[in-house]
Order: sequence, then C-alpha cells, then structure tokens
Amino acid sequence: MKYHVLFNPYAGNGLGEEKARRLNMDAELCFCDMTKLDSYAAFFAEIGPEDGVIIAGGDGTLNRFVNDTEGLSIPNDILYYAIGSGNDFLKDLNKEVGCAPFSIKEYLKDLPTVTVKGKTCRFLNNVGFGIDGYCCEVGDKLRQTSDKPINYAGIAIKGLLFHFKPRNAVITVDGKPYVFKKVWLAPTMNGRYYGGGMMVAPSQDRNDPEGTVSVSLMYGSGKLKTLMVFPSIFKGEHVKHTEMCKVLTGHEITVKFDQPTALQIDGETVLGVTEYAVSSRVPAKV
Repeated sequence: MKYHVLFNPYAGNGLGEEKARRLNMDAELCFCDMTKLDSYAAFFAEIGPEDGVIIAGGDGTLNRFVNDTEGLSIPNDILYYAIGSGNDFLKDLNKEVGCAPFSIKEYLKDLPTVTVKGKTCRFLNNVGFGIDGYCCEVGDKLRQTSDKPINYAGIAIKGLLFHFKPRNAVITVDGKPYVFKKVWLAPTMNGRYYGGGMMVAPSQDRNDPEGTVSVSLMYGSGKLKTLMVFPSIFKGEHVKHTEMCKVLTGHEITVKFDQPTALQIDGETVLGVTEYAVSSRVPAKV
C-alpha cells in the first residue's frame, strides 16, 4: 500500500520534517510538505483513492488540515502521526507519543465551529480565552527569539502572579446568559485537554452523540487562590473547587469579555478579541 505523508515542517518546535521522515512502515511512503500545497482538491484528485494519507504534525497542523479541506469529499483514509509539541488530541484519545499512525477520519466529521472577528473556522480540540490565550501570545513572541521549547505552564504561573488581569464575562449557553466576575479562563472544549496536557474539561467527550461542547470557567478568586488551584488542572481536579470553577455544556456558546484578550484556536493565536461564538453540530438522527 502507498501512503502520502503530509508533514508540517514547523511542528515539533521546527523539527517537523526530520521527525516525519523517521517514520518507518512496511509500505511505500511519499513525503510532502503540506505548507507548500496550493490545493488539496488537486492533491486528492492526483492520488489514488486506495492510497492512505498520513498527517504528520501537531494539534495546529490538524486544525489547518480540517479547515483547508472544508467541503471536500475525501475517499482516502486519513491517518495521524503525532510529532507536535503539545499533542492534546493524541492524549484525548489515550494514545502515546511515538505510537504508529492511526486512522482519524471519524474524528474529522461534524466538528464544531468558532466565529471570531467575523471569520468562522472549524476546531478540533478547543478555543481558549483568558490566560490560555495570553500564554499563546507570549509563547509566540518567545518563539521568534529562541528555538527552545516553550514552557506554557511557566508562562501561565508568571501570568497569574504578575501580568494577566482577569476579565468580567457574559457567557451565553443555548440562549441562557450567565455573568461571571474575575474570569481567568473561559475556553470552549471539544476534547478534554489543551496546553500540552491540561485536563480542562474532564467530562467532555468529543464523541458525544448529542454533539455538545463544554465551556470551562475559572473565576472569582484572587491571584494566590487561583495559583494554588491551577496545578490541579493537569489532572482535571480543579472542577472540585466549585466555588471558583464551573463547566457549562451546550451546542451554542458565546463568550464576551469586557476587555480585549488574546484567544487561541487549537494553539493558533488571535489577538485583541472581546467575543467568540461556538456552534456544535448535532449528528442527524437515523
């Protein structure tokens, strides 16, 4: 069998091509830099329908693929080979870095959409708003001046202590508004993880038959209390602190902040955002 390996050279802290070419399979492999593809429609028209396609990259790579192929009917099986720096999608599926490529085509259907600044796109894992968006903003700046791995947990802790100021927010879930003060986090989650292993929404199921998503909030507390609770997010235990954490689940979610804040969509940063809206698709009943 023949596999076309679409790699993102920028994945894995710029080692995407090197890591992709380490892939060893008992099959013919054809490598292609996906950042140089002009048309996915042309690409899929040129390869055989029985050929497999392997996406080699991280969460941002998958996000780029699902949006660049929006509307295309793809007969080929789509596999994933994780070589990213965060790999939250991989972790959500209970798989380990270094595992063999596996089919992900079922996970690319009926994805939720997010609308920000008049633009709508699909997302695979999450839309982060609050200190998570701030972390991506700082991480992007550090990446421009250094090739060292980005320590997002360290950025978050410094942000909590010194730089990030919480916002007031209005969260609307399926038409019902909620008002929160001093919001530190307000991401909407399609999976459980973001930020390289933070279990922000431990009960979220990307295969939920109702197609719901969850907005997970950390709010109302001061810096020290938030800093004390924050590490528990890696095991999803922060939700036990019901006095400062709340999870709301639905299909239509709008988050409005009272001050512009950086936002991230599967790790890709959007600056100066005051509002985003998520819509999840409900699978048709058979």
